[in-house]
Amino acid sequence: MKKIYSIALALVAAAFSFTACSEEDPFSTASQSDDPRIISPVFPDRENGALAVFANINRDKDLEIGLTVTPAEYTTVDWYLDGEKILSGNDSLKRTLLAGTYTLKIVATTVEGKSTYREGLVKVNPLVDDPQTTTKGYERIVAPGEKARLYGKNLDRIKGLKLGGTAMENVAYNAEENCLEYTVTNSLEDGTYRAVLEGSHGAEYGADKVTVSRSSLVTDGADRAMAGNNWTLNGINLDKVASITVGDKTISDFSERTATSLTLKFPALAVGEYTVTGKTTSGEDVAFYTANGAVKEYKVTVSEETTLWQGHHYVSWDKPDGDANKMFNQLQSEIGKLPAGSTITVHYSIEPSDSYHKIRLATTWWNELAPETEVFANGGMSLTLTQSVLDKINAEDGFIIVGHGFYVDLVTVK
Repeated sequence: MKKIYSIALALVAAAFSFTACSEEDPFSTASQSDDPRIISPVFPDRENGALAVFANINRDKDLEIGLTVTPAEYTTVDWYLDGEKILSGNDSLKRTLLAGTYTLKIVATTVEGKSTYREGLVKVNPLVDDPQTTTKGYERIVAPGEKARLYGKNLDRIKGLKLGGTAMENVAYNAEENCLEYTVTNSLEDGTYRAVLEGSHGAEYGADKVTVSRSSLVTDGADRAMAGNNWTLNGINLDKVASITVGDKTISDFSERTATSLTLKFPALAVGEYTVTGKTTSGEDVAFYTANGAVKEYKVTVSEETTLWQGHHYVSWDKPDGDANKMFNQLQSEIGKLPAGSTITVHYSIEPSDSYHKIRLATTWWNELAPETEVFANGGMSLTLTQSVLDKINAEDGFIIVGHGFYVDLVTVK
């Protein structure tokens, strides 16, 4: 009996021994040769190649992120915000941020140099009563020494503006246009800067980013043209442009040339697509703005369509009532006056930082004129104006474009 009891005790002790070893297995088997893994946080997949929103918080809450990596004892973690390293550490991140959209990147590197990373967007929302900005068009691309604007609400409470920590000049609220006007300081180097609004008593409010450039940059107007008609390009530093070439036709005579606008007669070319380039008076290439950055060669479509509106107007039904970007209503009364049988086309570009992109052509009562459509890339949406469609537009106070996550760039009619 004693022998059986001794064997039982030995078995119990062995069981405890095996249990203890199994609990340590995940740690004891990790080696410095393992590939690094970021186990948490989990970042969402990119959406059509664009970074997805990882965190969405209000500006009165800290950005707090816990972290788990493996092999933990052999891995160093670097944290980047908008490309700038803000922390090295394997534990967590806690950060107070002004309103705006930020790019967060976590890089894990082992002692053997193996590396992996995760990346996503952090959206920090202003509080309801905060001074805050929005984006109406290309007003966030500016030139040193030139006047510029920021649109939004509660901007009458703002006394100053900084870009990347540099104070801007002549900051003043324009009540008629409901915007903040300023002059870009000449000393500011080319680059993209985070904007900070300065209120009374030292209060600061995030205003997202502004790009400063000394290059001649066309921001809109280059997409479409009609042969033999005036063609207007908008942008910055356009008073430095010496010539524009479309296909094999070079134009150096302009009916108007200012810092922000260039008007010329488009050459008599057949309907189709042509390459556009340009040269400045100093021999540099003119740049053309795209969603993926500036390019030296652009494509213009020559068509028989007539342009009704051109610009870069952001649309989001998430905006509060009364916000300029709640809808596109610049052609509210004009569309109903077009003849039956006309076809309008809305040319749009998506906002990559938004989580989805939907477009609805509608009446002012928000009743749809065409099926609401989710889009995933830049494109166009057409609507044939039958008599019944025109009757509906006129009976319901006009035409609007609503949805989320896109810009209206051009509206044409044929």
